[in-house]
Amino acid sequence: MKSIIKSLLFWLITIVITLASVIYQRKTGPTYPLKGEVVVGTETIEYKLLRSYGGADDAEISIDEPTGNIEGTFTYKRFKSNDEWTSVPMNHQGGKLVAYIPHQPPAGKVMYTITLTDGSATVQISEKPVVLRFKGDVPPFILFPHIFLMFIAMLLSTRAGVDAIGKGEKTYTYAYLTLIALGIGGLILGPMVQKYAFDAYWTGWPFKGLFKFGDLTDNKTAIAVLSWVIAVIMLRRNKNARIWAIAAAIIMLMVYLIPHSMLGSEIDYTQLPK
Repeated sequence: MKSIIKSLLFWLITIVITLASVIYQRKTGPTYPLKGEVVVGTETIEYKLLRSYGGADDAEISIDEPTGNIEGTFTYKRFKSNDEWTSVPMNHQGGKLVAYIPHQPPAGKVMYTITLTDGSATVQISEKPVVLRFKGDVPPFILFPHIFLMFIAMLLSTRAGVDAIGKGEKTYTYAYLTLIALGIGGLILGPMVQKYAFDAYWTGWPFKGLFKFGDLTDNKTAIAVLSWVIAVIMLRRNKNARIWAIAAAIIMLMVYLIPHSMLGSEIDYTQLPK
């Protein structure tokens, strides 16, 4: 009975930590929509601005504005470019103010701002320009298993760490399963997602060069996998070497707390031939 209660407690702690890390990542990631509201005169406008787009056409940026009393100006330019800012009026379409960002190749970024006015009051929605990154479409049969396995890897990693701290009997088993999930999700499916999205299988260390670290997402995956490889080897030699599982679980948690896609693949337009 005590072992069952202990196992349930370990799983409860594991689930809480895992879900908290997932929620944190979703709220802080640079590719998730920017949400908020602004007051323009007597109107309160809620917005949800795109920061990632996977279509093959122009990216539609829209804001709900059913009254038709507010006009919008959309200002944009390519990120990391020598472009001048371009400003265009937003169109009223179906109760929304709508503008479009010209399509860019995978990893191309565009920064934009939106200014709203009711004729007397003028408000810029965000203090800093919003940055949207274009990407290629990733087939669901690759994307969903990747996301699922990365979540499972985080869950099992946390469970292994909790088991090691609590001196449980399945630390090695959870560590081994973590490595399998992380290996398939991060080292097999991850590069496939990267290829579809940004036309490159791996853009992190060491393939960018010994002292060029490249894409942070790829680097995070490499660090997490390496930490669990070491932990599994050490635990296989000595199942009481729990410190290695604890260290790997902490590294994994730190990796997940870094917002997803931060310092990800991007085009530097200033380096392209004119």
